[in-house]
Order: sequence, then C-alpha cells, then structure tokens
Amino acid sequence: MTPTTTEQASDTMELGRVGLWTAGFDGLSPSELTDVVAELDELGFGAAWFGEAYGREAFTQAQLLLEASSQMVIATGIANIWARDAMACNAAARTLASAHPGRFLLGLGVSHQPLVTRMRGHDYDKPLAAMRSYLTAMDSAPYTAWGAAGPRPVRVLAALAPGMLATARDQADGAHPYLTLPEHTAAAREILGAGKLLVPEVSCVLTDDVDVWRGRAHTHLELYTGLPNYVGNWKRMGFTDDDMVRGGSDRLKEALVCRGLAATLRAVDEHHEAGADHVCIQVLGEATFSTPIEEWRRLADAIR
Repeated sequence: MTPTTTEQASDTMELGRVGLWTAGFDGLSPSELTDVVAELDELGFGAAWFGEAYGREAFTQAQLLLEASSQMVIATGIANIWARDAMACNAAARTLASAHPGRFLLGLGVSHQPLVTRMRGHDYDKPLAAMRSYLTAMDSAPYTAWGAAGPRPVRVLAALAPGMLATARDQADGAHPYLTLPEHTAAAREILGAGKLLVPEVSCVLTDDVDVWRGRAHTHLELYTGLPNYVGNWKRMGFTDDDMVRGGSDRLKEALVCRGLAATLRAVDEHHEAGADHVCIQVLGEATFSTPIEEWRRLADAIR
C-alpha cells in the first residue's frame, strides 16, 4: 500500500492509501481483539477506524488496539464529544499520542440527536456551535503531564454539511465523512482546501450475490436512514424522500454500498481522484458486529 504522509499538528503520520472501518471490534473479547488487530497490522492496512455509540469507550478501545499493533494508525471514527468534556478529551488524546507517536488519530463528532438526547441527556439544538466551542475548549484546556509542551494530536471531524466541513478546516486537521459519494468528496475538498486531511468511508459487501448484498446493505442502512444528519446530506446529493425508506431504496443502496471487490476498489479510486487522502473501507459481514476476517484478508491481497 502506498503511504500517504501528512504532517499535521503532531508527529508525521502515515495513514496509507487505504484503511479499514469496522464496528466489529466491539463484538470481540479483549483477547480476541488483540489477535485480530495484530493480523490486520500484518496485512498492511494503513489505519483501523472504529466508532463510539453503545459499546466500548473510545479511548480505552484505542489503547487496546494500539497495544495490539505496531505499525498502523488507530483512529476514532468518531469519539462522541458528548461522552466526555473537552479537558478530558484533550488529556486522553495527548496521553495516547505521546505513548504511540504518529499512530493515534483523534476523530471527533457530534453524533446524532437520538443518541445524544435520549441516551446521554444532552441538548442537541446547536451541534455545530457545540463542536466549535468544544474544540476551542480543548485548545485552552490545561494539561501538565509529560509531553505537555508538544503539539496537540492530529484530529479530524465527522463532517457532512458545509458548516462542519468549514469547522474541520478552521479548527481541525481535516474531515472524516461517512456514507458519502465521490461527488461529496470533491465538494469537501473544495471547502477544506489543500493541506487538510480528507478521509471518506466506503461501505461494501464483498460478494457478487445480489440477494446477499441487498440484505446486508439494507441492514446497514436501516439505522442511518432514520438519522436526519445523513438524510439531509443524501438529499443534498440528489436523493429524494422516496429513497429514504428504512434500509434505503435500491437506488440508495447501489450508490452507498459497493457490491463486490471490483466495485469497491473502483470506489476507492474515485474517492482518491476526487481529493481523498485516505479511504477507510467498511466490509459488511453477516451481522453488524461481525469481524469478516476472511474478507479482510481478501481485500488486503487485492490492494497489495
């Protein structure tokens, strides 16, 4: 894999051209997780990305992954800003970055109203303003541990709409869009400008079986078609209410979930051509928290 080197706020970081995004780490015990991540490291993926919702806390999960690997970047995609205050987030990120130089990337996001209001009891009325205030608070937070004089860790924002992309440009080191198209990547690059990281996610099912692909794509999109942040972004990309049925119309599935290895690699190329620095591939397995290791091995072979 050809490394993509970027010098951002912290140490030189080699993300590589392609990484993995997965929800499957939460389905493994810590000992199983160690074995799987060590193999992913050996397979040569540039980075491993994971989210934060109902499972493990993001920074303790990142520490498990960093200890299990030696080369690839470990990235939160994303850590929820409502899960901890800005001072705690700054301290946790700096701790991991100092312990594993050049290998921890902090992805932050505002999450979604149902997860924030119902699950955490916070006010979600102004998420963009909340993100801006949070980043400002991180930058002014006191931190007196070893390495405090060094630069802050690299950070990117989950960003779909122009306002959050502009915030990713002005207050972070780039953006991590999720469930988007190459057209969105091109528009995001225009907003971010040169020198900022742009890391879109690509979802795929590595089979040519239409029924298997449709079933896994439906399961994957069922949650997201009920979340206004994604629905609004897809409408900006030209989709309509007819596409927003739970699980998505076939047109939405075709656009957002690649079917087969060739289509997946083509989508990666298209995102890079549109301005991406690194693309994280999410291979959809039989279940949400599955770890499709055989498919990851196949993907690594194809990329190499």
